[in-house]
This record gives sequence, structure tokens and C-alpha cells, in this order.
Amino acid sequence: MSMEKKNPIRRFQSFRWEDTDLLAYKEEGSAPFKAITRQTLFRDPALKCELRYFEVAPGGYSTLERHEHTHAVLILRGKGEVLIGEEVTKIETNDLVSVEPWTWHQFRAGPDSPLGFLCMVNAERDKPSLPSEEDRKALACNPKVAAFLKG
Repeated sequence: MSMEKKNPIRRFQSFRWEDTDLLAYKEEGSAPFKAITRQTLFRDPALKCELRYFEVAPGGYSTLERHEHTHAVLILRGKGEVLIGEEVTKIETNDLVSVEPWTWHQFRAGPDSPLGFLCMVNAERDKPSLPSEEDRKALACNPKVAAFLKG
């Protein structure tokens, strides 16, 4: 039985890692999002985690969602804004964003450059919940959140 050994180093160039597939963020039509891709950089069953890189094109955004699992997000590239709960905050390169369980969140790239971030999550995780119309109305009671969601 031959066991092929993986190269422990994956070279990086222009926010792409060699031997790593550039994937769709999610299945088209599964949830609202715009202009975002995903690369899974690391997965280890023993650690039960994944390290993923997402890149949001200028003016793009991730899905507004919440779920049981926690996120740790490190901004590697660009500037934008993030909604966490009822707070909208500007983000930029080297910011670390923590998203607690069951907290509404969405990342948006600025208009002039991509927003790229690493995301560490459980390899086996629950599926995200999308906001109901009532949830959206409740979030929009905050004028900053309402402006962000219209974005």
C-alpha cells in the first residue's frame, strides 16, 4: 500500500493558495450573498476544525445569518464593515472578529477593494439560519443596522 505524503507547505500568490480549489461561497440560490469565494486551506479530523479563506469582491457581501457555532475571523485584506448582533463596525486588515453563537452577522466589502478573511470553524457544524421578515424588521429598528442592510 502506497501512502502519498502531502506537501506541508502551500505557496501563496495573489490571495490564492496552490493545490487549493477556488469554490463558490455557497450553492447559488441557497441564501442571499454577492460576489464571494471560498478556499478551504486546512482541515484535520483530529482537531475537528477547518481554516477557510473567503474573498468578497468590492461591493459584495456574505449571507446575513446566525448559527450555533462560533466564528473566529481574521481580516487579511481590504476594508469593509461587519454587522454583529445590533452593531455595525468598520473592519480592516489585521482586525480579529469574534462571532458568538446565535448572533446575526454579515461581512461587507468596501466599494473600492476586495475584503479577504480567514475563518476558523468546527469541521462539523450546524447549518446557518436565515432571518425571517420579523427578524429583519427587529434588526432594522436600529438606524445604523437598517442603513447597513440596505447597503
